[in-house]
Amino acid sequence: MVLAPTPVVKGAWRTPMQIDPFNVPLADKAQYLLDLWPLVKGVRLVKYATAGFEALGEWKLFASSEGSVVEQTLTRVWPSLSVTAVMEGQFESRAAELAPVQGGWEYVTGSNLKSSARSLAEDAVEKLRAPSVTAGKKDLILTPSNLWLTIHESVGHPTELDRALGLEANFAGTSFATTDKLGKLAYASDLVTLYADKTTPGALATCAWDDDGVATQRWDLVKNGLFVGYQTTRDQAAWIGEPASRGTSYAEDHKTVAFQRMPNVSLAADARSTRSLTDIIAATDDGVLVSGNGSWSIDHQRYNFQFSGQMFHEVKNGKITRPLRDVAYQANSLQFWNSCDMLGGPKSWEMYGTLWDGKGEPAQANAVSHGCPPARFHGIDILNVNARGAS
Repeated sequence: MVLAPTPVVKGAWRTPMQIDPFNVPLADKAQYLLDLWPLVKGVRLVKYATAGFEALGEWKLFASSEGSVVEQTLTRVWPSLSVTAVMEGQFESRAAELAPVQGGWEYVTGSNLKSSARSLAEDAVEKLRAPSVTAGKKDLILTPSNLWLTIHESVGHPTELDRALGLEANFAGTSFATTDKLGKLAYASDLVTLYADKTTPGALATCAWDDDGVATQRWDLVKNGLFVGYQTTRDQAAWIGEPASRGTSYAEDHKTVAFQRMPNVSLAADARSTRSLTDIIAATDDGVLVSGNGSWSIDHQRYNFQFSGQMFHEVKNGKITRPLRDVAYQANSLQFWNSCDMLGGPKSWEMYGTLWDGKGEPAQANAVSHGCPPARFHGIDILNVNARGAS
């Protein structure tokens, strides 16, 4: 095994924050969550709500035989709220679109969780009363709160080099993006640039050094539609002729083996545009708007997939006409990304993510964020997943 070189480093890094969530009394956290119920219970048909707060602390000291010594302290937080409406034996839920981030308790108290609670309840009722979608090919408009998960599954995992080489086949499959396609595959339309970055402020996978002691960085995975990069570690870089690691080695704790884990993977906004979600809707004649993440499924090559969401709206002649329910969209990764024909500008870019991305055997969890603008995808198969009507 040939290891890519890494310079000797000495340093420390920690999550910037104002209030350590582990110093906030448990009673204060519980009261904050309990205060959400009175904000939603008065909405007719709302019968249930669940709220939560997760805080994860990670402290690491890395020392290598090459002379590197680094210490890193990361703190990740995630407040959540979901409201359920019930009518005539049917129910629908609506969850807050609030991302987990690196930060402190001030992220929770400064969030819109309380101010948006009633609108979440009203959304759940609206969704419950909405008509079922008519299946067919339509333009699909995805907000960042939905598109992040599609990026994770159809770009983040396929561009893990160990998965592309078949070394990760036993856990969630391999990848269609094999090494013979690097620099050749038209992964997406030329509007699309997707990049990996472990330096994005507040993002879940951000740190100063990976668990090989390699300084973190940003690099392209897909550049103007062309597949150009993988995620690598020191032992992997030479496999594809690269001189140095991309800095994506990670182990979840002291007793596990460090191996390649997903960095923050994001879709770049259209830098030449001031386009907003409203502008994308106005430019769409026949489409479906999806926000929030729901169910998902993708095959073992990270190719064919089906995703749902939280809220769905019909778009006709440039306007939102009505809410919908029972919506899912289906495509394969190349068809989907090559159908992207409109992106929001930099001011529309938002970041979401997950605290619990699994990989490896024995399994390890990693936290990772994905940023993106709202985007439109032309002629995507919209499915009706109405299980209520099934015989």
